[in-house]
Amino acid sequence: MHLNQAPLGLLVFIYVMLSSCGGSSVRDSAPSGSVSIPDLPGDAVPRPEPRSRYGNGPVYEVLGKRYKVMPSGSGYEERGVASWYGKKFHGRLTSNRETYNMYSMTAAHKTLPLPTYVQVRNLRNNKSIVVRVNDRGPFVHNRIIDLSYAAALKLDMVGDGTSLVEVTAITFDDPPGDRPVRKVSPPSPPAPDPAPQKPEPQKSIEIFVQVGAFGDRANAERRQAALQSGGIGSSFIFADEAANPPIYRVRIGPVAGVEDYDALVDKLETLGISDPYLVTL
Repeated sequence: MHLNQAPLGLLVFIYVMLSSCGGSSVRDSAPSGSVSIPDLPGDAVPRPEPRSRYGNGPVYEVLGKRYKVMPSGSGYEERGVASWYGKKFHGRLTSNRETYNMYSMTAAHKTLPLPTYVQVRNLRNNKSIVVRVNDRGPFVHNRIIDLSYAAALKLDMVGDGTSLVEVTAITFDDPPGDRPVRKVSPPSPPAPDPAPQKPEPQKSIEIFVQVGAFGDRANAERRQAALQSGGIGSSFIFADEAANPPIYRVRIGPVAGVEDYDALVDKLETLGISDPYLVTL
């Protein structure tokens, strides 16, 4: 359908989609001046909300690719690359026709219903936040979520621009015990200053890419051989003996960061492996 033949509602949706966070290749930027984390709002507080009239498809197309909006976020969990958007889109309409505020705890996702609350954990430093998804994007290869500037700052990923993360949807379709929630504790009375102690060194978090789990070690060895013949030499087999019977997991790494992960995903796709999974140790 040509745009001049499209219904008004569809035209509005296409306009909002193209003006959302992933519709342009121009590099975004942080706000002028310094912003400290104590100045930022708290995490988004999950609550039941009606599905938005705008930005929910059920199918839409951006940059020649079609996306199908999920009927629900229930059970959604994914690990991959997060990016962020800020000053360039501050004050513009989001895909559900709210005004984007880079200082709010919000995010963009390609297929989760609008709005959806998600918990985002930075796999590199284990920092975690809760944001409200109210926009579409990022429409960039190998990116799963686009965070507001405030959310990215809290995850300590503004400087790098991207980070490896875990995204888990918080829905009210799930039993309360299954929802990741932000823990809030009442303030405690101030304690006396303890004697100065030497700080413990922070444990380093290593990230690996898992590309198969097999009950038969021979199958795991075949997968590893395919990786090596494809030029991926940093693979190994982890025998998970905690499982009964044991599971042989084929992993690659550790990966140094997003750049290494992007290159690895591209190489895996040439080998016909399209479902890598990030593992932290």
